[in-house]
Formats: sequence, structure tokens, C-alpha cells
Amino acid sequence: MEEGVVNEVRKGRLGGLFDAQQLLTDVSGSGNNWAHGHHLYGPQYRDNLLESIRRPVEACESLQSFLLLQSLGGGTGSGLGCYILNLLEDEFPEAYRFATSVFPSEDDDVITSPYNALLSLAELTEHADAVFPLENQALMDMCSLIQTRRGPSATQPASLLSGPTAGQSKGKAFDGMNGIAANMLLHLTSSVRFEGALNVDLNEITTNLVPFPRLHFLLASLSPLSAPKDVGKLMGPPRAVDQVFTEVFSREHQLMKVDPRKSTYLACCLLMRGKMSIADMNRNVTRLKPNLRMVHWNSDGFKLGICSTPPVGVPYSLLGLVNNSCVVNSFRTMQDRFARLYKRKFFLHHYLQYMEEAAFTRAVETVACLNDEYLARTAAAPMFCDRQLKPVGMHFL
Repeated sequence: MEEGVVNEVRKGRLGGLFDAQQLLTDVSGSGNNWAHGHHLYGPQYRDNLLESIRRPVEACESLQSFLLLQSLGGGTGSGLGCYILNLLEDEFPEAYRFATSVFPSEDDDVITSPYNALLSLAELTEHADAVFPLENQALMDMCSLIQTRRGPSATQPASLLSGPTAGQSKGKAFDGMNGIAANMLLHLTSSVRFEGALNVDLNEITTNLVPFPRLHFLLASLSPLSAPKDVGKLMGPPRAVDQVFTEVFSREHQLMKVDPRKSTYLACCLLMRGKMSIADMNRNVTRLKPNLRMVHWNSDGFKLGICSTPPVGVPYSLLGLVNNSCVVNSFRTMQDRFARLYKRKFFLHHYLQYMEEAAFTRAVETVACLNDEYLARTAAAPMFCDRQLKPVGMHFL
């Protein structure tokens, strides 16, 4: 919403990509206040938002889904973003709603981010069909990992990871992190843009990875790691097929600070870009499956997809999407940070100008129920019948 930020984007190198009619601004943002964005800016600009959504929707021959990009730490992305999510549910109930949400890290510099993040998480639980959570700290660690693996001399002057050089203006600290997130989205939507022998429709992701409506938080991982601007520059020797598959299940390649291998998988999707045979994919799934703790009622829950067009500069890359109970650890961290503020009612009065305090209680209960449901669904043991069936006449007792 902040006019200065939008104008800076429009003046940048990518400014021509944006339709000026689709840009909506105000004098300032939401001041890191979820309630301001959700309960003030949302209703105030509802008609403008609907008009901005209606124009591209009417140009679609077959509306498939919406993809919302938001950050949960501030006020506009979290509050207004969740308002838009609710708006999409009301106006286009048949279209799937995907959200790519950046979770704040524990050392986030926005003091009120625990409030904003938990309120947003409750809304995402109730109104999104699938959520792809990203975490700032994980993206920062990935940038460091790329630097470590290639060494300082491997980074090109134009690299998103190299930072500003002499004579250049100050670079943006988040460019490299944003690039990795953008690479994930490019991979996710590749089946929409390119042909493939085994393309996976976006809506198939929810069908195969979301076994229960509220358990729709899908963790993403990538191999090889790079930002779009660095593809072909920092890759080094091509990775072996088996190495790519192994890396997407490693902790270092997760876009969240979690380790899925130590928790239970509800479902898994592997999306390959490049010249790859389904036989190679099946072989690697068979190789890795014994090391993964799959939930007993979906032990064969793997969805595979192949898009024939690889990213520029590499022969192939792999995106992993998993529904795993380890996401509960991130939710609990978010709950703990929220509780430390809310226990003493710090900064609460800023929110109560626009909303009732009961909304905080409902959000806490929603997230607690979400955690319980994840743990209950993954901890359930298989049912066995000890009683033997004995034939009695024409019946079995």
C-alpha cells in the first residue's frame, strides 16, 4: 500500500512488467499493524480490490486458481493479504486459493510481528486451500550455503548473492533471498507455462498433498540452489540425478528451518524440470522411501511430475513439496513469541483501535487446534482386528 515502495518498483528494471491499473496505493502502509491492514484498509479499498481482481479474471478462458504472495511479519502483507484471501473465498468460491507466505524469523526486527504472524496463520488455516510457507532465516542460510559451496571467487559481479561492488549503489539485502523464493515459484508454475510428459496441474497439488482440509501447509525444497539471476553462473559441475533427489530431502535445502526427516510425512510431491525419465524418478523414490517416515495410511503417497523445459543454464532441477508434521515446530515457535507479548499486553492497544480482543483468543485456539490435528493424524496407529473370523453357516461372526 505504501506509495513510495510501489513507485520504486515501477522505476526499477522490472517496472514494465506491472500493469499500472493493477497497482493500489495509499500514502502509507499499515504501520506493522495487522488490524490496520485487515479492518481498515481492507473494507476501505474493497471495491478497488475487487475491480483489480475482476479485470484479469474476465480475461481468463478457464480460471484455475489464485496465488497470493505475502509476508506475515508486517501489517499490510499480513492483514490486507488475509483480507484479500477472504475476499477471494467469498467472490470466487470455486477457484483454489494458494498462498506463498513468508514467516518471520525469531530475530525479526518488527516488534509486533508475533501478533501479525499468529493472526495471519489462523486466517490461512481457515481460508486457504494450500500454503507454501517460507522462512527468512532459512533463505538467509541458503544464501550463505551457496557462497560457501562456490567460494568467494565463484560469485560474479552481477550475482544477486555478491552484494554491491565498488562504484555501485547499495544493494538490497533481500535480493538473494527473494531470488531463491522466486525460483521456487517459477518451478511451481512451470507446468502452466511449458509442456511436459507428466505435467502436474496446480490444482492436483491439493488433491494429492492435502488429505484433510486444514492440514494444507506444504514445505518446499529445491535442488540445485540458486537465484534466477545466478542460474548458469554459480552452478559449477552438473549434479548427478541421485544427488538432486537426495538434496531435496536434506535439511539444508528446505525453505523453512525444519528437518522433515525427523517427523512424519503425510504426502510428498516431486516436480522435476528437464530431460528426465519416469523410470529414474521411480528408482530414486524407491531408494529414498525406506529412510522417510510415511504415515501408515498413506505409505505410497508420492506424486511425481515432469516438465520438459529445464531452467536456463542447468540440465534439470527438482522441487520437493511435502506435507509433514514438522511444521508444527514452526507454529509452536510462533505461539511462544506471541505469548511473550500477549501475556503483558504489550502494544495491544494499537490493535484494539480496529478489532476486538476476542480475535486474539480465537486465533490462539485455531492454531492450537491445528497443531493437535497434525499430531493426531500422524500419530494414529494402524488398526488391527485380533478376533478371528469364524464361519457359522452362511455368515461370518
